[in-house]
Amino acid sequence: MANSVIKVGPEQITKMESYYNKNKIEKTPPGAVFSAKVNGCTITAYKSGKVLFQGNSAEAVAAQWGTASPTTRKQPSIAKAPNGYQPPANISNLSIIGSDEVGTGDFFGPITVVAAYVKNDQIELLKELGVKDSKNLKDPQICEIAKDLIQTIPYSLLVLHNEKYNDLQQQGMSQGKMKAILHNQAINHLLMKIDPEKPDGVLIDQFAVPGVYFNYLQGKKVYKENIYFSTKAEGVHLAVAAASIIARYSFIQEFDKLSQKAGVVIPKGAGAQVDIAAARILQKKGSEFLATITKKHFANTEKALKIAKK
Repeated sequence: MANSVIKVGPEQITKMESYYNKNKIEKTPPGAVFSAKVNGCTITAYKSGKVLFQGNSAEAVAAQWGTASPTTRKQPSIAKAPNGYQPPANISNLSIIGSDEVGTGDFFGPITVVAAYVKNDQIELLKELGVKDSKNLKDPQICEIAKDLIQTIPYSLLVLHNEKYNDLQQQGMSQGKMKAILHNQAINHLLMKIDPEKPDGVLIDQFAVPGVYFNYLQGKKVYKENIYFSTKAEGVHLAVAAASIIARYSFIQEFDKLSQKAGVVIPKGAGAQVDIAAARILQKKGSEFLATITKKHFANTEKALKIAKK
């Protein structure tokens, strides 16, 4: 979906709000003054003065109010660390593909992996949309931000459902290898999506040291140009934070589907409440059904069986 951004003053935003008064929509993202929808274009004005136009007619509608903010991309000056994979000091200002995953520690629900591309001229806009470390956001906030985000930046989403996860695990594949394959696939898909444009680099939220990551991917097509790894990468570049939010949004939606399918409100994580919910599902649907929606090698399986027998 096309999008365009202009920068205007407070008086212009007031004028725009009045102009679109009949087209305003109730829900607005964090930091927004108003949102409206007209002729297939969604207009969102922010307190900072930035106005985002989303939709096929975005550029035409934006042109009525001003010119799009110029792209001010600087040529990156990338100095690699000795190990070759540590992010450069200026990475937060670069145009980066970031990748992250959700659901690896949850008994219920799939693993969702997202690669997201954020250009450096979009960084301030993403801040306006509320993008930050998803650990500091509650699920309703994540859902609201993600709805705007998926219309603003290119991304690739992969979902590994637990039936497939269990098959791979029983074949001897570690969770680490599954994650590496998923990250690599998401990054490759996104690179094809944005081609011929190339990012300044790729940043992966580190779950394995680089050598182990690449070893997992032997025999596969792997992008290695300016690829970086960092723990807590959501705080290193907003592309990873954006990827995490979209991954979490998908994960939440999948959880809702599972709750409806199971007839039980399914809790996240792998704690005691999860054991109780799993036991209830065992009693209602049986062990074969439970195995289709859980990572059955987790200790929760045995705990649920014991509870269900009481």
